[in-house]
Amino acid sequence: MNEAYKSGFAALIGRPNVGKSTLMNCIIGQKIAITSKKPQTTRNKIQTVYTCEEGQIVFVDTPGIHKAKNKLGDYMVNVAQHSLREVDVVLWLVEPTDYIGAGERHIIEQLKKVKAPIILVVNKIDTVKKEQLLGYIDAYRGQLDFAEIVPVSALKNDNIQVLVGQIMKYLPYGPAFYDEDTITDQPTRQIVAELVREKVLQNIDEEIPHGVAVTIERMKYSRKIVDIDATIICERDSHKGIIIGKGGQMLKKIGSLARPEIEDLLEQHVNLKLWVKVKKDWRDSDFLIKNFGYNAKENE
Repeated sequence: MNEAYKSGFAALIGRPNVGKSTLMNCIIGQKIAITSKKPQTTRNKIQTVYTCEEGQIVFVDTPGIHKAKNKLGDYMVNVAQHSLREVDVVLWLVEPTDYIGAGERHIIEQLKKVKAPIILVVNKIDTVKKEQLLGYIDAYRGQLDFAEIVPVSALKNDNIQVLVGQIMKYLPYGPAFYDEDTITDQPTRQIVAELVREKVLQNIDEEIPHGVAVTIERMKYSRKIVDIDATIICERDSHKGIIIGKGGQMLKKIGSLARPEIEDLLEQHVNLKLWVKVKKDWRDSDFLIKNFGYNAKENE
C-alpha cells in the first residue's frame, strides 16, 4: 500500500436545496442522489465513494437540517446530526448571499459542537457576479473558525477538483475502505426507488411530493431486460388521482422520465411498471417509515 494514501469520511451538511446531492453526484461522476428544487429531497444518509491515486473520500450526503413537522422529519434531522459526529471533515454548503437567516444560524449552533475541521463550501457561484462573491464569503467568515473556504458551482463543475484537494488535506493516512470500483453503499433497489421518487418531485407542484415514498416490489433480471414493479405511496386519495393524472398521463410521464435513468444505472433495458397506493399519514407511523426504507436504527 502507498504509505501516503489517505482515506476518510466527509459529511455534506446544509439547509434543504443548497445543492448537496448535486455536488456529490458531480464529484462521483454518476447520479446516485436525487435532486429537486423542492426541499427535503434527500431522506436517508447516502454514502458515495470517490477514489483516486491520492486517496479515497467516503461522502455522507445527509438530509437537510430543518424544523421537523412529523416523525419522518424527526428521522431526517437525527440522521443529519448523527453524521456530524462520525466523520473526519464536514462540508457546510451555503448559497452565495450575505443574509444569514434562522435556518443557517441553527446549523451554525450544530456545527459549534463539531470537533472535525469544517470546510465552508459556497455553492451556486454561477448565479452571482464574481465581484459580489467576496462580500458573501466575508459574511460567513466570522461565524465559525473554518478550516477552508471554497467557492464552487456543482452544476457547472467549477472548482470541484480544488474542493477535492482541500478535503484530502484533512483525511487521515490509511488504506481504502472500499475497492476502487465501488461508488455507493446504497442497494440498487433503493437507488431505483429514489429515481422514481425524483420524477414525482420534479413533475408535481403541490405539497404532495413531501408525502410520497416509492417501494420496489419486484426486480427480475433476464439476459435482455429487467422487469421492475414499483409502487408510489401517497397519503390521500386525492393525491393518488393527481399522481395518476387524467387518463393515467402523469403516471406514464413519471415512468417515461425515470426509465432512461434506471437503464443508465443498470446498463440494461428496463420494463418499468408503476402503481399508486394510499397509506394515510404514513410519515407519522414508525412502522411504515421503517417499512419504506428509512431505518431509524442507523441513528442509535
